Amino acid sequence: MNIPDPFSLSYHNARLLQESLKSNDLLAGKLVHARIIKSGLHFSVILLNNLMNFYSRTGCFSDAQLLFDEMPVKTIFTWNTLLSAYSRQAKMSEATEIFRKIPNRDSVSWSTIIMGYNQLGRFESALKVFDKMIKERVIPTQYTITSVLASCAAIKALDIGREVHSFVVKFGLSGYVSVVNSLLNMYAKSGDPMMTRVIFDRMEYRNTSSWNVMISLHMQHGRVDLARGQFERMCERDIVTWNSMIAACTNLEMLKLGKQIHARIASTNFDTYGPVGNALISMYAKSGGVQIAQKIVEQSGISHLDVIAFTSLLDGYVKLGDLKPARQIFDSLKDRDVVAWTAMIVGYLQNGLNTDAVELFRLMVRDGPKPNNFTLAAMLSVSSSLTSLNHGKEIHASAIRTGQASLVSVNNALITMYARVGSINCARKVFNQIHWFRDVVSWTSMIMALAQHGLGEEALEHFEKLVAAGIKPDHITYVGVLSACTHVGLVEQGRRYYNMMKDFHKIEPTLSHYALMVDLLGRAGLTQEAYDFIEKMPIEPDAVTWGSLLSSCKVYKNVELGKVAAKRLLLIDPDNSGAYSALANLYSVCGKWDDAAKIRKLMKDGGVKKEQGISWVQIKNKFHVFGAEDGLHPQKDEIYKMMAKIWEDIKKIGFVPDTESVLHDLEEEVKEQMLRHHSEKLAIAFALISTPENTTLRIMKNLRVCNDCHSAIKFISKLSGREIIVRDATRFHHFKDGFCSCRDYW
Repeated sequence: MNIPDPFSLSYHNARLLQESLKSNDLLAGKLVHARIIKSGLHFSVILLNNLMNFYSRTGCFSDAQLLFDEMPVKTIFTWNTLLSAYSRQAKMSEATEIFRKIPNRDSVSWSTIIMGYNQLGRFESALKVFDKMIKERVIPTQYTITSVLASCAAIKALDIGREVHSFVVKFGLSGYVSVVNSLLNMYAKSGDPMMTRVIFDRMEYRNTSSWNVMISLHMQHGRVDLARGQFERMCERDIVTWNSMIAACTNLEMLKLGKQIHARIASTNFDTYGPVGNALISMYAKSGGVQIAQKIVEQSGISHLDVIAFTSLLDGYVKLGDLKPARQIFDSLKDRDVVAWTAMIVGYLQNGLNTDAVELFRLMVRDGPKPNNFTLAAMLSVSSSLTSLNHGKEIHASAIRTGQASLVSVNNALITMYARVGSINCARKVFNQIHWFRDVVSWTSMIMALAQHGLGEEALEHFEKLVAAGIKPDHITYVGVLSACTHVGLVEQGRRYYNMMKDFHKIEPTLSHYALMVDLLGRAGLTQEAYDFIEKMPIEPDAVTWGSLLSSCKVYKNVELGKVAAKRLLLIDPDNSGAYSALANLYSVCGKWDDAAKIRKLMKDGGVKKEQGISWVQIKNKFHVFGAEDGLHPQKDEIYKMMAKIWEDIKKIGFVPDTESVLHDLEEEVKEQMLRHHSEKLAIAFALISTPENTTLRIMKNLRVCNDCHSAIKFISKLSGREIIVRDATRFHHFKDGFCSCRDYW
């Protein structure tokens, strides 16, 4: 009887395990395991190590761990196999614990833990491990060095990279092309192009990766000719080469060169159905060749389209304002991840198709992947644009369900959304919930929110708390601070904060800051000082700055300065209807009817159309839009009847129509009728007949609310017992019990 040679059996079973691993056949591997036990070879360290390797690489970690625990003898290979299993799966806490227990760690142990941290993007941790490795006098291998250099490149740690370079020389690893390529990549990405070039020129042997690094480096610095020179000298090109050239053409928007590269690819019969095809689609879509990109999609098939190419194509269609083809492609994508869904939603948002964005988001919640913080931020922006509190609360609920509500970025977006839809109390609640996690964006969002709602003193209190907490404000924070001062007339505080921004926080004022200072001074009646401030500005004033001064001149009837502001504004923007209207209104309030008529005629002859004042309100998820003297609403008879009743009732309790708000030379009775039918009053009348008692009314208006409407709404809030929140072009007004939150300063 022939007794099988144990060594031959071990070799045979090890080979069977390798074959099972290659085919990822778990059942075959387990059958081999059973055969090993049956043959009495289950004490063979070599076979057990192979079994562990098989189980770990096929995802059976519990089996690998159980096998490890039962092994009577463990070699360094045994330990490293288990360490590699956890490291590959990014289970670094378990991997670190195993690493600590390894009796005699070798270079493989150290390299494995370094690669694990790299995989997770924890590059600093990887470098710390390498530092300990060197201190323990373990000699790194080429695999260790390539991983460590990758960490340095990722975080642009040039100084550490140079130290690693010295180890390369010290341990004689310069002969490995992979190591030298890693050095090239590290120097290129860490900002030392000269050293990159020196190393490349000294290389005795270069492979495709070496050339690819140099091409990417030249393209990164816009040296197209040098990159093309390197490209032409290459003997062999791979997928990275083509992608590098195409990506460079994409980033530099060099459509002509991109077409040439495309032609070269076609001439070599290189496969364009995968990554290269997607790179070409991105290049054409971003460089103005959407139609060509579409043809590539049709030729290669949508199944090969990746998310990056899709988002580029979508961006191209967004620029053209045509999202129908993009939606067709989106609907045809097999694996639509959260990025693709978010890109499509953002595409709708950028084209003003807010309703489509909302519908797609609801479909995503029902049938798609879990929304991430970018999706939610986009949808909260939609809610802000629609000024829809209901939509905003729906998104907030989704954030809570998906676990995104704990993210600071989502909470910051929630604060902004609630503020923009008129719910300052909800904004406060969100802000208070993130007490321990606030960043400068959180504070800025809340300061801006309070400023918008006329709560200037509270906004400034928040700013002082921000500074006391040691958080440095940015230029946007100061936009909120100056806006807060502007809305409540805190001139001296505004001056102080403006100087604090420049002198203490060393923030250079932008046009937004200058315009706010002009507005602050002008609203307070300091129109001459506001003009002097403009004249001293170190940068050219924009239309907003002159527009702010012009508005103030109208309020304070400063005709001469108003004419100067209007003239300067029209030089910047000749078709600015607001400038013509403001100047005509300025003449009207000063009784200069002939001059006002001349401006209106000039406006008409120049084909400049006045912006129509409109107001809108959301009732049961439907938006109702009104213009002055609106006769298009299906319930117009009920609305006008209600408005007539309200008009008479508020006059009985003390309201006096401000006919001076009608800036036309007409009879008082006609003026009063025009005032009664302003868009915001019609929207309020409709809201009162369409909502239950005690419901808060939220009215939106595209222009600044006039004096008469402001006065009337105070009386309507008292008469109806309702809170009425009105958002006009500049701020929110909260009307309740006959008073307004702005204290009649707006």
